[in-house]
Amino acid sequence: MPTNELETALAVFRVLETGDRDLAHATAAPSFTNREATVAPLACSIEGPRGLLASSAWMRSAFDDLRFPVLDAAFEDGVAWVRLRMQGVHRRPFVQYRDGVAERVLPATGRSIDFEQIHMLHVSGQGVTRHEAVRDDVTMLGQLGAFPPAPAMVLRLIGARLSGSAGRAGREVAAAAEAAAA
Repeated sequence: MPTNELETALAVFRVLETGDRDLAHATAAPSFTNREATVAPLACSIEGPRGLLASSAWMRSAFDDLRFPVLDAAFEDGVAWVRLRMQGVHRRPFVQYRDGVAERVLPATGRSIDFEQIHMLHVSGQGVTRHEAVRDDVTMLGQLGAFPPAPAMVLRLIGARLSGSAGRAGREVAAAAEAAAA
């Protein structure tokens, strides 16, 4: 379990990698909020450890071997600044949401992702209270072949919509996030 504020902040990423319920409860304050949950299933917007666990389920639903190697970290005046890489293998649909509805469903590509992010985590005596990030999602989408969209990817996206598999994926990922938050 974390022993100081910076370790507490970094533990958020271990929770995202593993879905560890005990660590989530030791890390996220009851008032924890994630500003980045706007493109995630609604369960990811729940305050406290439950929202963090939902976010973990959402990310792990798409990416195997998910990891966040830390490149730099600093802590000052209640805020941890963390520069890291998000790495994993895209094995299942990656679903982005708007107002709780699946908006974009990227079918599994089997491709690896490895891109940089910067996170700001507010930490109090109760744990991490707020998370914000600056992510290089364009690089991630490029690594997955979705930006700019190659013709084969466009056909896969259309096929997923027409077959209904995109809608099913959106519902399944949202259900997994809700179950993790329960």
